[in-house]
Amino acid sequence: MTTIPLPSTCDVLVVGAGPAGSACAQWLARAGVDVVLADQHAFPRDKICGDGLIPDAHAALRQLGVADEVAAHAQRVGHIGCVGPMGGRIDVPGSLSVIPRKQLDDILCRAAVAAGAKLHAPLRFEAPLVEADRVVGARLKTADASHEIRAPWVVLATGAVPQALIAAGLCQRRTPSGVALRGYVKNDAMVGRITEMEVVWHKSVRPGYGWIFPCRDGVFNIGVGASHSHAKMVDGHAALPHVNLREMFDAFCTSYAPARALMAGGVLQGELKGAPLRCSLEGQSYARAGLLATGEAIASTYAFTGEGIGKAMETGILAAQALLQGRAERLDEAQVRERYNAALLALKPRFDLYERANRINEHPWLADLLIWRAKRSQRILRRMSGVLEETNNPGNLVSIRGIARLFLPIR
Repeated sequence: MTTIPLPSTCDVLVVGAGPAGSACAQWLARAGVDVVLADQHAFPRDKICGDGLIPDAHAALRQLGVADEVAAHAQRVGHIGCVGPMGGRIDVPGSLSVIPRKQLDDILCRAAVAAGAKLHAPLRFEAPLVEADRVVGARLKTADASHEIRAPWVVLATGAVPQALIAAGLCQRRTPSGVALRGYVKNDAMVGRITEMEVVWHKSVRPGYGWIFPCRDGVFNIGVGASHSHAKMVDGHAALPHVNLREMFDAFCTSYAPARALMAGGVLQGELKGAPLRCSLEGQSYARAGLLATGEAIASTYAFTGEGIGKAMETGILAAQALLQGRAERLDEAQVRERYNAALLALKPRFDLYERANRINEHPWLADLLIWRAKRSQRILRRMSGVLEETNNPGNLVSIRGIARLFLPIR
C-alpha cells in the first residue's frame, strides 16, 4: 500500500490502474496534469485474461514508451494457430506475444507513476461526488475509512464488472457480453510443442472457443470463453443463459489433444478463475458531466477474438487526449465529452465488424471452411493476417459475400 498521503483534490482522478487507466494517467501526467491514480488492489496484482498481445496492443505500448520493457518479459510468438472442429489448422502470422497481466499491468502502472501520476492502492471506488448533476470527484474507501477526492474530471477505468458503472449512472446493461475461464499450467515437457497462440473451435465448447497461449518458463495460459452471453431475453431484459465454464473447460481439455496433454502432465498454478467480458462498445454511456469512462468499462473488448488489452489502452489514451484538448482549447465540459464520444464512435464500426465475425463462435463449421480455404490460398491467409493487423475487415470473411468469395479461383 502506498505511503503517500491521500490528497483531497487533483486535476484528474483516474479510478482503475489496469491498461486503460494507467495509459490515461500516464498520458495526462506526461503533459503536466495533476493525476491521482487509484485501484482497489495493491500492485502487482493478478488479472483474469488470456494475456495475448496482438498488433493494436503493441502499437499502444509503443505510444506509451514501454514496448521494450514489455518485450523483455513477454513470450514472443509468430502465429495464431486457428484450429477448426474437424481438426484442420492454419497458422496466421502477426506481431504477437504473451505476457501475464500481473506483469503487464505492473509495467503500465509503474510507467504512469514514473510520469508523475500519484498511485493510491488499495483504494476502492464507492460513488461519484455529484453537485448540480455534475461529477466533481469521488468517494473512495480504504480498509478502514472513506475518503473524498474532488477533481474537475473523474475517469472510470474499472473493468467489466458493472458496479462502478452503476454507481456512476452510466450502466445500461448489467449482463456481460461474454464470460471466460482461465488458468496457468506449468508443464516443461510442452515447451517446444506448443509454441504459438492456439485458438480452438470445437462443438464441445460451442458457442465459444478454447485457447492455449505459451508464456515463459514452461507456463501456459489455458482457458475457454463464450460470447454473446447477453443474447437471451427474459421479461424484456438481457439475461445470462446458463453457461457452465468449468464443464466447457473440461470438455476442451478432453476433446483437444494438446490441452489434454498439457493438463495431464502439468501442474495448475493456483485456481481456475472466471471473469465477465464487455464487448463492442455497447451497454453503457461513455460519459456524463465531469466523468469519462474508458477501457472495458465501456466494453472495449472485441467480440469474436475476446481481445481487449490493446483497445483498453487505446481508449484510455483517447480519454486523456480529450481532456488535454479541453485544457488547451479552453473547451467547456460538454465539448470535452463530445470530443471523446466522437473519438469512440469513430472506432465503433470496427467493433461492429467483429460482432459480425463472432458468428464463427456460434457456427464452428465456418472455422472449418476458412481453415480449409486458407490452407489452399495465400490470398485468404493474407486476409486473415490483415484482421490481426486491423487492415482487413473480419466481418467480410464470414458474410454471405465473403463466404462466396472463398470459392473464387485459388491464388
